[in-house]
Amino acid sequence: MGDNSSPTFSWLNRAESEAILSRHHVGRIAYGFHDRIDIEPIHYVYEDGWVYGRTSPGAKLATLTHHRWVAFEVDEVDGPLDWRSVVVHGAVYLLTTDGPSASEADTTHAVTLLRRFFPSTFTPNDPTPFRTVLFRLAAAEITGRRATTSKAAPA
Repeated sequence: MGDNSSPTFSWLNRAESEAILSRHHVGRIAYGFHDRIDIEPIHYVYEDGWVYGRTSPGAKLATLTHHRWVAFEVDEVDGPLDWRSVVVHGAVYLLTTDGPSASEADTTHAVTLLRRFFPSTFTPNDPTPFRTVLFRLAAAEITGRRATTSKAAPA
């Protein structure tokens, strides 16, 4: 911890924030109901203003069905004072063909994107076959921040 470099904090622009979202595949989704906020790590793919993921039936899904507004965060950390963080705010839409929120084409597109990250998604070799519910998060707002020291160049 002997580093005495003072960090510089700044905002990321939209393109920088989207680049971070695009190059990572693990983030955290925060959702709330009444006076309780939960946050959970998820695998995801980002494309054109949408965060695509999947989850399993349970409490999170029940909450998201009734309270669609969430926050989603992704971080890149090079050191304690050298990092980038992106937060997305928006609404979650379940991608089921039996409901009003998605078409079969939307569902197929989500699976195609997720297979870029996990090629065995929804196949017999799926590493997480219990995650049967697809969703996408509309990125209504994307904000990013960074901290850098004199030893690290901004991303």
